[in-house]
Amino acid sequence: MPNTLVREKIRKKIVQTELREELARSVKPHGQVTVHIVFPAQSDGYYLRIWKSTFLYSRSSEHRSRLMHVENITIAPYWTEVLPHHTHTFTLIFEGFPADVLLFDLTEEIPEPGGFHYANIVRNEQDVYWIRG
Repeated sequence: MPNTLVREKIRKKIVQTELREELARSVKPHGQVTVHIVFPAQSDGYYLRIWKSTFLYSRSSEHRSRLMHVENITIAPYWTEVLPHHTHTFTLIFEGFPADVLLFDLTEEIPEPGGFHYANIVRNEQDVYWIRG
């Protein structure tokens, strides 16, 4: 029995490694903007979701980058439950920016109050950002 458990753990590790390598090959480091959002723990728990109508807006031009992919959060109309006292982190991947974009906003355009909005994000060389919700 222990050999079966060991083999299963090894198999899972190999599959996880292969998936990570495949993802790394399929996601280009340039031409996209990655935003990680961290929501601190709350004592009563909460629900999160993101709408497809979430964009990055350049502060100096008319450029708008659309949301292409999400990780660890559901897309509306579905909700992600966050248990009490748990911090939740999710990732949003957007289309890349033109070279002249230096400052931008993340805006979730939704037909109800409470959409995400983070203003005046300073662009960095990696186009990877960490935001605290």
